[in-house]
Amino acid sequence: MATTMHAAQVLEWGHAPQYTSVPSPAPPSDPSLLQLKVLATGLHRVVRSRASGKHYSSTTLPHAVGIDGVGLTPDGREVYFSSFASGGGSFSDMVTVPAEDTAPVPPNADRIKIAALVNPGLSSWMALRCRCENLPAAFTVLIMGVTSASGRLAVKVARALGAGRVVGVARDVGAMEALGLDGMVQLKGPGETEWGAVGGVDVVLDYVYGPPAVEFLKTLKRGRRVQYVHIGSLSGELEIMLPGAVLRSTDLTIRGSGQGSFGGRELRREASGLVEAIGKFGEEKVRVCELKDVEKVWAESGERVVFVP
Repeated sequence: MATTMHAAQVLEWGHAPQYTSVPSPAPPSDPSLLQLKVLATGLHRVVRSRASGKHYSSTTLPHAVGIDGVGLTPDGREVYFSSFASGGGSFSDMVTVPAEDTAPVPPNADRIKIAALVNPGLSSWMALRCRCENLPAAFTVLIMGVTSASGRLAVKVARALGAGRVVGVARDVGAMEALGLDGMVQLKGPGETEWGAVGGVDVVLDYVYGPPAVEFLKTLKRGRRVQYVHIGSLSGELEIMLPGAVLRSTDLTIRGSGQGSFGGRELRREASGLVEAIGKFGEEKVRVCELKDVEKVWAESGERVVFVP
């Protein structure tokens, strides 16, 4: 076995990772751990955040880059893995993770697509699976910020989980038209958005927050239960002021979805279902790059990127 391997490491917070040689991890003696050969790993927003030193999990240098990917087990099985909890970077030739933090890759599934989409897909998957309850059959979902990377993916996730009607909210109508939505609302300036076009909804996945969220919630009518889930703040606003009358006059449940709102047990339970669903998704545009080019690719943006050895 080789004594060294290639990996991407951040040596100074805020700087691009460097492709370097590091000691290879020893084979684990603990049977609950798996050592995987990394086949594909995604460059997600949270990966960039951790490398900047601004994420709560960024604690020490050198920083091992990456949080998940698709790997090969010693007995030849392809699995999705998360290395976030174990602290091992996925931008490397090998990674050691708890076996419980892996999920089998379905036969004939595209490993590149799975490495690219599981992390961004978790936001909507966990919101619908763990932060909502008793949704009706063929439920209607409103996705605010639907043209964002995670919002676009939320359309497919919602349909995979049984949504009968998907309505999107965003500023770019042309971009929304390409998503196969059942309804669209163009987000405009304060007081100008035509929220009446939304119709009745059962659940709201909100990646925008701020004034648009308040405007929409004020339009809710009595007689239909609505579950609102805050996921992101693309508006740049971190707080809202919601009149108490909205809470008293409607059947509204407000929750958030993020790492603190569910635990590792829920994530592990849901990973297999999400991996299986993504394996059935249609084509997704993903740029595939070699890990040795990480420093150059890091400075670029605008595309989903997956690194391979």
